[in-house]
Amino acid sequence: MKRVKMSDVAKKTGVSLSTVSQYMNGRYEYMSSETKEKIKNVAEELNYIPNSIARSLATAKTKTIGVIVSNITGYFTSSVVRGVEDYCKKNDYSIIIYNTDHDSELEKKSINILKMLRVDGILIVPSGKNNELINKEKNSGMPIVQMYMEYDDLDISTVISNYRKSAYDATEYLINLGHKNIAIITQEYENTRSRHDRILGYKDALVNNGLPFNRDLIHIWDISSDMNVLFEEIVKNKNLPTAIFVMHSAITINLLKHFKLKNINIPEDFSIIGFDEIPNADLMKTPVTVVKQSTYEIGQKSAELILDKINNKDKVKSKKIIIPCELKIRESCKEI
Repeated sequence: MKRVKMSDVAKKTGVSLSTVSQYMNGRYEYMSSETKEKIKNVAEELNYIPNSIARSLATAKTKTIGVIVSNITGYFTSSVVRGVEDYCKKNDYSIIIYNTDHDSELEKKSINILKMLRVDGILIVPSGKNNELINKEKNSGMPIVQMYMEYDDLDISTVISNYRKSAYDATEYLINLGHKNIAIITQEYENTRSRHDRILGYKDALVNNGLPFNRDLIHIWDISSDMNVLFEEIVKNKNLPTAIFVMHSAITINLLKHFKLKNINIPEDFSIIGFDEIPNADLMKTPVTVVKQSTYEIGQKSAELILDKINNKDKVKSKKIIIPCELKIRESCKEI
């Protein structure tokens, strides 16, 4: 079947090719409503599909945003991406999603592919291992925004939750219930600002309530960790914790599985607070208290910020948007 061209639309409409081109590129401020309606109807009748590549060459925009995440199947990430997509749709932008599976080489490859696809900007959840490359792309003119992860050596705009205050509030909630020995399970945090801020919030709450900050109560987890071994480290501490504050939902889920296997009861044996919502938490035997991030809003604000950068490249400098969290109190913490 012969491909319908813009010239076919112009011929049938009876207007110039230039006028049809202006309409297709959204530049019809001075076009009569009658002409706009005529072009619209003929384009639909002929099933004309604009050549997006040619249009991007003419306008220097592809109307697409690249989104790089570690794993879109996660409850947290999928909600953020939905926020991004909904905002972009409303503003006539499409998104291209790349999963890195926590692989820094895949992250680097994704950035390069998105550049070749001529995306107008990139939203990224960075691994922290390609910061030099990301800074280079930003300095060369590519609009880039990092979402919910922050690194000190990344000079790009950021949308994150208020990690420090949220961790403070959750820790103080446990302290007010009488807990003095509160263990932390977190991922490696020293080189990641967003993770480190959670530890600082925890520390602030302890100090401000007259309790010592004990590094022995902080335990590091990664994807290869054996929860059985990690939990043994927690309970052999001379200051046996009565509460555990878990800094990531994946760890919380692993800990709950371990508790079920070992017949450890919540909150009778340990009080638990998790960072990030857990899907169907209310259906659990003991619904878990969590610090709930506004994931959809993070996505919306990230999309809004990247579009601002695309449309005002020279006017919008690097900025940080901080979004409040909610301490969602359920049944996993008890007073002692």
